[in-house]
Amino acid sequence: MLYSVEVRRSGFDPGKLARLDQSYEAGPREGWIALHRNRVTLAIFSMLNDALQEKAVSEFAAMVDSGFIKEAAFNLTGAGWVQQDRLLASLSQVDIVSREAFAKRLARDGVRVSVPGVEVDERWWR
Repeated sequence: MLYSVEVRRSGFDPGKLARLDQSYEAGPREGWIALHRNRVTLAIFSMLNDALQEKAVSEFAAMVDSGFIKEAAFNLTGAGWVQQDRLLASLSQVDIVSREAFAKRLARDGVRVSVPGVEVDERWWR
């Protein structure tokens, strides 16, 4: 959260990425922190080193796998849209029930993407 607060106060500064990395090390599975952190991280994804990018992608998949479908859909269609192929590919190891719920949520929102292992049913209300 320190990284997020600092960015809000003074704008993005590459020198503060150490705080983001520290957040992943200290609380890799902290639910409410991860939900916010993932959105912030996806917004600056191209500026991150490979290790932080991988942590953000893994965190996104964990969000879907943990049932944070609405939040993950928001992150994908918002800050993560540029990285959609990589984010969607990360879902291949996620539980099929979670992947299907994620695909249905996206379809309901009018987003047409291919979620690995999920057949898209045009009738999203089913």
